[in-house]
Amino acid sequence: MATLGKQQINEIAEQLDCGFRAFWHKITGELIFIPDTRKFPYGDDGAFEEENEQLDANRDDYVEIEPMESRDSFRVMADFAETLTNKTVQDALFRALNKRGPFREFKYVIDNSGEYRQQWFNFKNQRYIDWVTQQVNAYNEEDSQLYFSD
Repeated sequence: MATLGKQQINEIAEQLDCGFRAFWHKITGELIFIPDTRKFPYGDDGAFEEENEQLDANRDDYVEIEPMESRDSFRVMADFAETLTNKTVQDALFRALNKRGPFREFKYVIDNSGEYRQQWFNFKNQRYIDWVTQQVNAYNEEDSQLYFSD
């Protein structure tokens, strides 16, 4: 079974955050990314025809690394807000999360928060890396049990 290095995990996290689906070849460690047409049904994935064909022909050889769902992303935003010591920005983010359209509202506040914008990106990126790492570790544990179980 192939293992993934830190650089590959970072790449998966970035691609998932950008709206792609991520597939990891169990033996070679090769990564394939295709647009997530489940979230963006009108996206043009014609440029990814070769990747789609490769996946279709060898689907059982790949593990899909799942993106965060909305509730997970919401939790990351709330966790970030909790870490802030600047009460003005913290309160603005919590108000945003309690409004209708919390993702849009949070983005508006964070985009206008100066130095906190980059802190947010760093925080979210690390949480996505942790998310991917958990899935990879869970798969490795499950896979090793299949090979070594009595």
